[in-house]
Amino acid sequence: MISKIERHRFHIHDFLSGTVVFLVALPLCLGIALASGAPILSGIIAGIVGGILVGVLSGSHISVAGPAAGLTAVILVQLELLGGNYAAFLLCIVFAGILQIGFGIFRLGFFANFIPNNVILGLLAAIGLILIGSQIPYLFGLNQFSWS
Repeated sequence: MISKIERHRFHIHDFLSGTVVFLVALPLCLGIALASGAPILSGIIAGIVGGILVGVLSGSHISVAGPAAGLTAVILVQLELLGGNYAAFLLCIVFAGILQIGFGIFRLGFFANFIPNNVILGLLAAIGLILIGSQIPYLFGLNQFSWS
């Protein structure tokens, strides 16, 4: 059994490692927020929550949480569909978080097995192509780029 002192030390180590993850991922957090059309401050908040808070609260010995560049395209499209209403988007994020917490409490993570790997790989490949395509103009010194 872990004593209170050992548990306290464990949380200190979690906090320190989470802070390092946050600091390393901070430029990525800011870039994803900017690319998503979200306020820059939301990138900082996401980094704090993903890096520090999740690290302390997860209780896992090995976990990494932080910004996901794959969600950039999803966030951008959803913000456009909501007419740029960032408050409505945040409400959707809160509902998604509640759903995830519910899945964790009721041990329903096995539902992820019903999503074919090809769908996930296709999504990641498409995001990679979007990111590569958006960087090509900068490779040639151009400032504007159009897909058409």
